[in-house]
Amino acid sequence: MRIFVDADGCPVVGLTIKCADNFGVAVTLVCDTAHDFSKRGVEVITADKGADSADFVLVNLISKGDIVVTQDYGLAAMCLAKKANVIDQNGMIYDDDNIDSLLLSRHISKKLRRSGQRMKGPHKRTADNDERFRETLEKLLRNLTEV
Repeated sequence: MRIFVDADGCPVVGLTIKCADNFGVAVTLVCDTAHDFSKRGVEVITADKGADSADFVLVNLISKGDIVVTQDYGLAAMCLAKKANVIDQNGMIYDDDNIDSLLLSRHISKKLRRSGQRMKGPHKRTADNDERFRETLEKLLRNLTEV
């Protein structure tokens, strides 16, 4: 089992690495050429710059049972199809029960934006978001490493 992070714009890269170290789990950061990561003890894979290029690289690397950290619903859906465990930066676990409604919500929001409607952006990140993510990731790691 490995943890793969969709590192483009991910606010919990450091927190993910810290949690993984506590459980002895390897981490791979996947990003495009617009980002530069150099973290000791972590594999960094840089994909060509382009729409979803890092996402496709990540999907091709994962195996059943791996953990993926992403805020991208489309990537989450592809990872779920490969039987990976997927978590977002706020500690929400993506699963077969919630992914369809999340993708529909994304589609509706995109249609509204295209028609000229303005959408509210995400809330400012808080320490509570980080804590919720850490708790959920640690619980997931405990469950997967005890098996």
